[in-house]
Amino acid sequence: MCALGEMAAWLPLGSGFTGYATRFCDPALGFALGWTYWFKYIIVTPNQLTAAALVLQRWIPREKVNPGVWITIFLLIILFINYFGIRLFGEIEFWLSSFKVITIVGLIILSLVLVLGGGPDKDRKGFRYWKNPGAFKEYDEIRFTGPRGRFLAFWSTFVTATFAYLGTELVGVTVGEAQNPRRVIPRAIRLTFYRIVFFYVISVFLLGMLVPYNDKDLLFANTKGTSATASPYVVAIDNSGIKALPEILNACILVFVFSASNSDLYIASRTIYGLALEGSAPRILAKTDKRGVPIYSLGLSACFALLAYMNVAEDSQVVFGYFVNLVTIFGILTWISILVTHIYFVRARRAQGITNDQMPYVAPLGHYGSYGALVGCILIAVFKNWNVFIEEPKKYGKWDYKNFVTGYLGIPLYLIMIFGHKLWFRKQIASGEAVGGIKPHEADLFLGKAKIDREEEEFLRMKANEPEPKGIKRWYKRYVSWLF
Repeated sequence: MCALGEMAAWLPLGSGFTGYATRFCDPALGFALGWTYWFKYIIVTPNQLTAAALVLQRWIPREKVNPGVWITIFLLIILFINYFGIRLFGEIEFWLSSFKVITIVGLIILSLVLVLGGGPDKDRKGFRYWKNPGAFKEYDEIRFTGPRGRFLAFWSTFVTATFAYLGTELVGVTVGEAQNPRRVIPRAIRLTFYRIVFFYVISVFLLGMLVPYNDKDLLFANTKGTSATASPYVVAIDNSGIKALPEILNACILVFVFSASNSDLYIASRTIYGLALEGSAPRILAKTDKRGVPIYSLGLSACFALLAYMNVAEDSQVVFGYFVNLVTIFGILTWISILVTHIYFVRARRAQGITNDQMPYVAPLGHYGSYGALVGCILIAVFKNWNVFIEEPKKYGKWDYKNFVTGYLGIPLYLIMIFGHKLWFRKQIASGEAVGGIKPHEADLFLGKAKIDREEEEFLRMKANEPEPKGIKRWYKRYVSWLF
């Protein structure tokens, strides 16, 4: 996020990070990054529809109503909003997102109360479960025990954890439409860190205090549960003796996945639309109707949402796992591309004499931070599905090719797109550009910057004439707005 913020604050581009990769690093990388990002969102959309089917199975089992019915209803609604309600899209998403924030804040407060013994059971749990059974579960109590088993258990969570963090890079898609991007983007980057700490780290920290890993209800949720039943929050609530709240939480989760599927389809359609405008996708996908909706891009992206109908033939949880695998690898490849682009950007600005004091925002750890994050992302990409190689054949008696394919499909696709682009534009190979990308002193760091500078000066002039917010507005802006 810091790497992306440095580039975006210097030159906010409407094409987002794909534009940075094309201009600062290599057009082939920009091409591969754009398509990889689209792949991610055409997979995450059916993933959310699958999640919706899981959520509803708490109330209506799949034996009574086929998941395909719910998928159809949700798909038609999000198509309607993306096509007919595009003027209200931002307003709808703002209120849905605000509802999500309020819900998770409520869950964090509830978790803290339960930890301190404020629930109906009056049980002050504290750090009891960190001692017994312990903070780390071994991956396999028979084959992988001790420190090795605990490390493998920790590493096995990276697929789901990475999936949860994906989407933070969305600020790079919206920078071209931000007012006063030199101020807004660095603030958004910094607030991302605090939001991650608040919404992810604190909530997981409290859950670890509330639910032991060997809780019988948690074990049942992992193997048999669906929707809110599979949530450790529900296990914690049930253990404390609170009634009815799981049903409310299930309804909240249903709203969450609806909001996510709605915005994911929007991002998918706009990503392929942007690729078409740059000439990296068929031109027909750049066509819009009178209201500016890219109808062909929307239609193509919606077609991939039909993958959610795999639920009809297979168990929803299994399909959800496949989608998580695919989304994670495409997301990690997006992060890798952004980090590589930042490393090239730092080389270019130093070669062209742009010092840190001239930058609106500089990544705190510089390009060294990008190198470290790059190594981490590559390690996760390569080893995130390690259990396929040593566990699955013994577990199922055969090679689990489905998890292997969904876990690693993105890597060969990514490489094929990079080298395929270079082969298509053979002049790059002849000039030697195909090997090292754009040379630092030749990278275009200034085209379009003067216009952004003028717009920023005009915006600051207008803001200077506006009165400072007072009273509750000032309090909200300073202490509450960062959450939303």
